Amino acid sequence: MINVGVLGATGAVGQRFVQLLAEHPWFNLETLTASERSAGKTYRDAVNWRLDKPFPESTGDITVSHTDVASLKGLDLVFSALPANLATKLESDIADAGIAVCSNASSHRMDKNVPLVIPEVNQEHLGLIDVQRDSGRDGFIVTNPNCSTIVMAMALNPIRSRGLSDIRVATMQAMSGAGFDGVAAMAIYDNVIPYIGSEEEKMENETLKIMGQFDGAEILPAEFSVSASCHRVPVIDGHTMAIWASVNASPEELKADYRNYSAPFSGLPTQPEKSVQLLEESDRPQPRLDRNRGDGMTVSVGRIREGIRFIAMGHNTIRGAAGASILNAELIVSKKYI
Repeated sequence: MINVGVLGATGAVGQRFVQLLAEHPWFNLETLTASERSAGKTYRDAVNWRLDKPFPESTGDITVSHTDVASLKGLDLVFSALPANLATKLESDIADAGIAVCSNASSHRMDKNVPLVIPEVNQEHLGLIDVQRDSGRDGFIVTNPNCSTIVMAMALNPIRSRGLSDIRVATMQAMSGAGFDGVAAMAIYDNVIPYIGSEEEKMENETLKIMGQFDGAEILPAEFSVSASCHRVPVIDGHTMAIWASVNASPEELKADYRNYSAPFSGLPTQPEKSVQLLEESDRPQPRLDRNRGDGMTVSVGRIREGIRFIAMGHNTIRGAAGASILNAELIVSKKYI
């Protein structure tokens, strides 16, 4: 077993990490960290559990530590659900101390020597781990993308070989993406908020890194363009998006691509049976009906029309956050970086 910890374990994404790791067959969850007000309490007493899954009793007696490098002694790997302002220095310090970091934070996603990975899309980018180690770092940092970027990149991947250019996307993003206290009830009920800070820039920039080419030393960005408009909607979980893509293929050809698509690896515990699933119904995908496909790790695609236009949807705190980071860690273990 590989000894792991979760940084920021009491927040929305931190709780999802704990839920997914509690009975993981490869990872032994030993350490949970949080802010000073939670440090010293048992996890049961420190956390206000708000997920739709039962509280994992196996984690209840773990004593929560303050988030610092000293509290992580003896761990092989940590999962970071830290806010970006805290993650920037702390994740670097942890990696320098010889511990692997799989991060959901945005701090290091665009760093030149840090891989921004979706296993089904760009697993070869893990080669940047060697670049980090060659620079003298004993550990390493691997990041997963923004939640909306993951859903879009996953949805585009099965048709990527057709050639992509001029991608346009309008998102309808769930409230949980802002955290438990991120959107006031009176602001979101009966409403759509047509702005999410820095979200559009993340989608436009991260996608080009993810779909770029690794030349052995750095990532050469993809050469197509992405234009995003992001919106918060009164849905609890599940980011939905309308995507327009310049692709030289008919809707029926693209449907065949989705039907025939399979992940380029197998045997990872968090991997769903179908990473991307085509739904043929005229009114799907829908968050309430489809977000939990593949235990929340499947991205659903539907309404493929001339243009090319289609709808994509995925669970933002599982596939788009904690589950993505855990799948990254499993891929890292399978490639013997740990």
